[in-house]
Amino acid sequence: MDQLTPIRRQYLDVKRRYPHAIVFFRLGDFYETFDDDAELCSRELDITLTSKPMGKGLRVPLAGIPYHAVDGYIAKLIAKGYKVALCEQMSDPATTKGIVDRKVVRVVTPGTVIEGNLLDERANNYLACLAPARRAGRAGGGDSWQGDVGFAYVDISTGEFVAGALTREQAAAELARIRPAEVLVPDGPDPPPWLDASMHVTRVEPLWFDADLATVTVQEHFRVASPEAFGIDRVSPAVPACGAVLMYLRENQAASVPLVSSIRAHRAAEYVGLDAHTMRNLELFTAGRDLRRDGSLLATLDLASTSMGARLLRRRLGQPLVDIVAIERRLDAVAYCHESAMRRARHSDMLREMPDVERLAGRIVAGSAQPRELVALRRGLELIPRLRAELAAAQQTADSKQQSSNAHGSDEVAFDGRIVEIAARLRPCDDVAVAIAQAIDDEPGATLDAGNVVRPGFSEELDHLRLITRDVRRFVAELEAGERERTGIKSLKVGYNRVFGYYIEISKANAALAPEHYERRQSLVNAERYATPQLREYESQILTAKDRAAEIETAIFRQVCAQVAAAAAHVLATAAAVAELDVACGLAEAAARYNYVRPSLDG
Repeated sequence: MDQLTPIRRQYLDVKRRYPHAIVFFRLGDFYETFDDDAELCSRELDITLTSKPMGKGLRVPLAGIPYHAVDGYIAKLIAKGYKVALCEQMSDPATTKGIVDRKVVRVVTPGTVIEGNLLDERANNYLACLAPARRAGRAGGGDSWQGDVGFAYVDISTGEFVAGALTREQAAAELARIRPAEVLVPDGPDPPPWLDASMHVTRVEPLWFDADLATVTVQEHFRVASPEAFGIDRVSPAVPACGAVLMYLRENQAASVPLVSSIRAHRAAEYVGLDAHTMRNLELFTAGRDLRRDGSLLATLDLASTSMGARLLRRRLGQPLVDIVAIERRLDAVAYCHESAMRRARHSDMLREMPDVERLAGRIVAGSAQPRELVALRRGLELIPRLRAELAAAQQTADSKQQSSNAHGSDEVAFDGRIVEIAARLRPCDDVAVAIAQAIDDEPGATLDAGNVVRPGFSEELDHLRLITRDVRRFVAELEAGERERTGIKSLKVGYNRVFGYYIEISKANAALAPEHYERRQSLVNAERYATPQLREYESQILTAKDRAAEIETAIFRQVCAQVAAAAAHVLATAAAVAELDVACGLAEAAARYNYVRPSLDG
């Protein structure tokens, strides 16, 4: 180790802590991979494999990618089932003496992705977990996959979390339906033989499946006295599955864990059971021998205007309801939208303006949102009152028609019951929208570092600091003109670079004319560069103002994100209502387009 370079020692220390992930090690403008990781990335990403000296007589394989293109490369690796540990520079290389501090800021796995550009916006990205039947004294369930299976799945980008105890057949069917990006099983026993071999399986710590530990994990995370608060028996094998999921998220995507605020118990009796063979034959999600999306039932019916609606439609198609009353209520909502083409068009026009509120809220909770995503969320929430008003107007019309029909003895019925319920759940979240609108500029920089994030007038101190930094050009021009006049050197220039800061530049031919109070800062081939007390003082003010402005902007941005995160449950509830309305509008449009009629159901 003594003969290795400091960077090599630092890298090996990181790799020891993340042996099962490809470590993207930040070096300047590149993420570098080394050793086996480099050979793997060269092969899978089709990038050049080279080598680098990293110690006495040591050259190691190396493959790097530009930092600004990292998302595309991560997407390719995640799609192949690999995990990536992002090791970032935590200190500024320009000001750090010695080796730069580095730290793994997150581990990206197929089931814990939250970045919008790495996800299919119209499909959920699930992390699933299978817990074998428990045996006394054996954490993780030993080798038994014979009884009921603990089954849990979560979409960390939206907060959806479902769990239940399923038979092997039901578990296999659910896996085929949700097509999880990653499946967790305890390390030790072989995965269940009925598990689809094409799925990405991750073996995790068996202790996470211990019944007592999992129960405590669930109780502490959700702040409940028992899993029974969610309708899950405390001795159900679903509890170890939930515990293992939460432990895995804490280890790999801890910032997003607060978004998971409840568990929805999976009740198989509520749905028509569809196994993988049946779903293929019915061509619910894919069609033809090549299993393409085109031609499937989903492709035919998916006329949703929002990503949230598209995801909900997909879930509903895979879980047909059994209860006729519940089915009729859904059909009521479709009938409401189908009744008036103009009404449906108005709803759809507004829905097309709606961003993906679910995933925006998830990224804000995780602390990975950019300023423009906050603005997008605000604009989405500002549409909610308009939607509510539109639904209220339609309800008044329906009520009038109903009264008229009753007065004339007509049997006409206004199909508005489900819509009334959806409208009631469209909460405006005005406090969130106002908090964003007051603090965040309508057109902020693409990133927090780009500046211009906080709205002018929100912070007096920030406005003052911005004024100082904006006056740089005027100050430089006035200083340059003044010094030329005082010295008589017409070619004198005032400039700036990152190494030496602000300087006064005089050509070699005129260097003898430099005033005595000029302090030499740098010698060039054809010129000398100087500083003055006035210039040093102004430089200090500028640099201090920039740093302080950045601190204030960051603090305000994080404060607003915290306000949004605190209201995430309300935002997600509103998003769920938007998705329901969108599905109803989309199905009504499909009915109008393809001449579908409402079925008559008889229990």
